Amino acid sequence: MKNAVDRIEEFSRFGSILGLERMNELLDRLGRPQESLKIIHVAGTNGKGSVCRFLYEVLQANGYRTGLYTSPFIEFFNERIEAEGRYISDEDLEKHTDEVLECVAGMVAEGHESPTEFEVITAIALQFFKERALDFVVLETGLGGRGDSTNVAEHPLIDIITSISYDHMDRLGDTLEKIAWEKAGIIKEGTPVVINVDDHGAAAVLAREAYKKGCVLHDASRIRPEVAELSRNGSRFSAVIGETQYADVEISMAGEHQVDNAVTALAAIEILRKNSIINMKRPQLYEGMKKAFQKGRFEIIEGDPEYILDGAHNREGMESLVKAMDDIMPGKKPLVIIGILADKAVDEILDMASYLSDDFIASEPDSPRKLSAQILCSKLKERGKNCLEAGSPADAITAAEKAGYDTVVCTGSLYLIGAVRRIIKNG
Repeated sequence: MKNAVDRIEEFSRFGSILGLERMNELLDRLGRPQESLKIIHVAGTNGKGSVCRFLYEVLQANGYRTGLYTSPFIEFFNERIEAEGRYISDEDLEKHTDEVLECVAGMVAEGHESPTEFEVITAIALQFFKERALDFVVLETGLGGRGDSTNVAEHPLIDIITSISYDHMDRLGDTLEKIAWEKAGIIKEGTPVVINVDDHGAAAVLAREAYKKGCVLHDASRIRPEVAELSRNGSRFSAVIGETQYADVEISMAGEHQVDNAVTALAAIEILRKNSIINMKRPQLYEGMKKAFQKGRFEIIEGDPEYILDGAHNREGMESLVKAMDDIMPGKKPLVIIGILADKAVDEILDMASYLSDDFIASEPDSPRKLSAQILCSKLKERGKNCLEAGSPADAITAAEKAGYDTVVCTGSLYLIGAVRRIIKNG
């Protein structure tokens, strides 16, 4: 008998299709579980996973029973659905998969279009969160916002948009303004909105959408944190958010871009606190900020060699990785294992990745959308880089460990990062 994950993955054949018609039909049959949840909704090109994690850990540290829905997973499927500090159990996953797929079968039998894999997973998560009767749920969008399956959250407590940059342009549009408009689809009538977007054109789109919906817009990009320390173990910073001074906030996620994500999360926390939705104790807030950690985001795994895992899968992400290496390990020229999905802006990613090193190993993510190691290696050689082909992550690690480097950066697709992390952790 197939387990829950196998049954869920069968829906991958329907691809990724934006739109809420299928999702709403499925949730109607499930009793609309999202309507019982107090949701914090988070979208953005980069940084949304980290902002979600900061919010989740701070709420947990302050005694709130909180759920977290995020994607993709790094090592195993259950990471996508988390509540009260634990991933969903195999038993709960099976139970809620049965519930959802029974409704899917009814939909299809009546002539409705089948939901996609992501829609099925989102419905499972919402069912799980409803059963747990949680205080809050932090919900990360998958693709875009407007037609994303998480956008069934009709009355969120707050909407957060972390950044706007070029990614998924075949679905979201070929300009930052178009991408911003898609992500602005999560903004709901009268709901507070937090953004942290550098591009003025994209920010203007978000501001207009917030104004149309009668929302108060909070622009976290105007907050100027004072960074006291950037290290391999994280950062320490101070910032004035609203009228509140946050001094010497410590975070465990490395890189200056994570300070920006932390500030975005704190801005949202401050709004929820001022609106009397949450109560925050300062020591517990600081504890939650420091506890927050994301696998595969400038994650350092010590050893010989030392590995740095970072899922920089677009230009902005790769730019953040390059800056983090310059800030934290100045002058270091590591060996770089890289694997990219073919539908990404490959040339832009590689132009930026070229600043990391002269020596690369081209590998392949575990995805049908992968760019072949041969083509990737050819593109790196065109940029004057030394490159070795190693199609599988296991072969890439073997080649890296023979090369004699003390530091190996693994970057690109999170599908590659997850595979490499599993292999390293399992010895």
